[in-house]
This record gives sequence, C-alpha cells and structure tokens, in this order.
Amino acid sequence: MTRILLVIALFYVCCTVACTKSSLYGPEQYAAQKKIDDSIVSNYIRSNSLEGKFKHVQNNDTIGVYYMVIDTGSANTLFTTSTQVTVGDTGRYINKDLTETQFYETNSFHPSYTLASVILGWQLGIPMGAAGGEIRLLIPSRYAYGHYAQSGLGLPANAILDFSIRIYSVTN
Repeated sequence: MTRILLVIALFYVCCTVACTKSSLYGPEQYAAQKKIDDSIVSNYIRSNSLEGKFKHVQNNDTIGVYYMVIDTGSANTLFTTSTQVTVGDTGRYINKDLTETQFYETNSFHPSYTLASVILGWQLGIPMGAAGGEIRLLIPSRYAYGHYAQSGLGLPANAILDFSIRIYSVTN
C-alpha cells in the first residue's frame, strides 16, 4: 500500500512540474518585446529615409511585417502554404543602434522552400512579391525566431530581420 501511495505521489509531482508553464517568457514579455521591435523598425525606416517605401503586410490579425516591392516580376502569382518558392536572398539583422549585420546570403545558389516550412515573416511577406520579382522584408522577432537565439546563423535572441529576396520561381 505504501508503494502505491508513493507511486501516486510521484506521479502527481511529475505531472504538476511537467504541466507548469515557464514564467521566463509569457504574455508580458511578448508585449514588451513587441514594443521594442516596433520601435526599432520604425526608427530604422525613419533613419534610412524609407518612409512611404515600406508597407505593412496585413493578414487578419497580423500587422508588423513590412515589405517593399523592388521589382514586380510577373503578375498574378498564386501563393498557398504548399507553394514552393526558389529564391536568392540576403539576410541581415538590425541591431539596436540601427546598423545591420549580414548573417547569410544565397545569391550564388538558389534554394527552394515550401512556404509552410519557413518563418512566419516569409509566409506573410513573400506573397507580396511575384515570380521573377524582388522584395525586401523587415520582420520583427515575433514573426521570425522570437526570443530564441539561432547560434547556427549567428542570430541573437529577438533578432529583427531584413531580407532582400529575389523570387526565381513559384510552383504550386
């Protein structure tokens, strides 16, 4: 009987600990980081005289990703989550002092991605372009990797991303 009570108690403790949410990053931290990101993006746009060149991507409740069409490409390109895009891109992140640090580029080769498999900022921003076109995206951290650093890419936590993306092909 003692063993059964011990097993039940141990099970209860394990379930309670496993089900407890971490208080390290909750809604308050998300809201605070959102304000920081939005301020940095606004200041970056202003300090680089890009006002009026970037537009907000608006998709239901999503506002925060900015895009600029550099080259329109061909018209009437259809995008879905299963769309495969072949791109050449340069990725940079915006530092708090509004300078940029390049973390990769794929202009010498052209990888293909399914939209559902990329960060949310790309899922929302790439459809603002078209096959054969080029776009630029400014992506707050909440639409990229959030508060998780990406050491393999050299990205700090809460990185605000800036991509120049040439869309070579779109396949549905």
